[in-house]
Amino acid sequence: MSDHSPYANLVRASQEIAVLGSCASLLGWDEQTYMPRGGAEHRSAQMSLLAGMVHEKATDPRIGDWLSQAESQPIATKPDSVEAVNVREWRRSYDRSTKLPRRLVEELAKATSLGQQTWVEARQAQKYAQFQPAFETILHLKREEAACLGTGSGDYDALLDDYEPGVKAADLAPLFETLRQGLVPLIVAIADAPRKPDATVLERDYPVDRQQIFGELMAANFGFDFERGRLDVTAHPFCTDIGPGDCRITTRYNPKDFSDAFFGILHETGHALYEQGLNPAHHGTPMGQSVSLGVHESQSRLWENAVGRSRPFWKYAFPQAKRVFRDALHEVELDRFLFAINEVRPSLIRVQADEVTYSLHIIIRFELERALLAGDLAPGDLPGAWTEKYQSYLNVTPANDAEGCLQDIHWSAGLFGYFPTYTLGNVFAAQLFDKASRDLGDLPDQLERGEFSGLLGWLRKNIHQHGKRWWSDELITRAAGTRPDPQPFLNSLRTKFGELYGV
Repeated sequence: MSDHSPYANLVRASQEIAVLGSCASLLGWDEQTYMPRGGAEHRSAQMSLLAGMVHEKATDPRIGDWLSQAESQPIATKPDSVEAVNVREWRRSYDRSTKLPRRLVEELAKATSLGQQTWVEARQAQKYAQFQPAFETILHLKREEAACLGTGSGDYDALLDDYEPGVKAADLAPLFETLRQGLVPLIVAIADAPRKPDATVLERDYPVDRQQIFGELMAANFGFDFERGRLDVTAHPFCTDIGPGDCRITTRYNPKDFSDAFFGILHETGHALYEQGLNPAHHGTPMGQSVSLGVHESQSRLWENAVGRSRPFWKYAFPQAKRVFRDALHEVELDRFLFAINEVRPSLIRVQADEVTYSLHIIIRFELERALLAGDLAPGDLPGAWTEKYQSYLNVTPANDAEGCLQDIHWSAGLFGYFPTYTLGNVFAAQLFDKASRDLGDLPDQLERGEFSGLLGWLRKNIHQHGKRWWSDELITRAAGTRPDPQPFLNSLRTKFGELYGV
């Protein structure tokens, strides 16, 4: 194939767009970590300019011409080939991008850059009213974006499709209902169980410097390459892929809470392992990108929960934890610690929620953001609606807006349609971990020995290396042997927490 063929031109254009996008990612990382507060206005201008440049390149009419030519060539006839996958995904991206005017893309980039800074300040002040004007601007722009994309099945589906291709709100509603019906009786049974954990062992003095050492150690043991990544501090933990050889994770530390930072690190490490496992030879093209946020979340939830909260893992890690945190843990036994890190208790904060109640936090957000986009819920009424749902679903009441509708950064970043992918990740993770356990045979023994390469290798082979070859439904079906199904997730929760709580 010549260097000037339509396909080669598409590869070059895609890689140039990826480099520009990586510049925006680096600025976004800096904004959430080290940028002084006074830089917000200028940063929003930088992000707006970059977003416009990316959009201009992504909507170049020549891309449309090259796509039409490539689609008529033999390379597009083998659906699973690298070339055919790239052409298919470029077409999808081009068709979506050309529906959006550059003016809207730039306005969204500026509004969300400023909005995230405003959110940080409002969260610190615990005052939603401080964030509301910025939020109203972002919501207006997201409605306009959804209208431009015009999928024909509703504004929410148009935005959801950006994070989970092919999935509709109509697909999520019955899945969420199945989970709700399975989770509520389990939550009630656990609440009535006579056996209770002593979570105070996690609320002792855990020096931040030691938390960082222990967190980095376990992230490295899982397979995170610190030669190609780093760990920093932020208000809301995240993982961002800057480019080949540069994947960054963040966490937040609480010297009186072991769980907050540690499980945040494991969670973001799961995301990072996916990014570091993508084929660098395909960087800048769809075959070198993750397929969806649901699959991405499956990797973080698998390492955080299926591994990181399991008995085999802690049989390996707990002796080390006792040495690092000797003052806090010297007299604590494994069973007591294991029960504490797996406590089930309805709570206010999503990122601190246990495995059993977590999905209810997501259902609340799913329902609220659909109502906001549809105009059924006014932005000014969000705090009250949030409180009402938390009282109804989890029987807890936020004491302030920071515990309520200001706890997540997502809406300030314009990420409407993102939240459902967290629950899809839980569902996918349970299926993948179950299949990996069967394929590897002695996975619990490997984890107990501190050997994680077998599981990581399985994920590399069955998930990471495929890039966007298949959308999540087919990828999970091929990897796990069954279509996406919430029952393995529910079964794993019933087994694990039934044993812990004796129910």
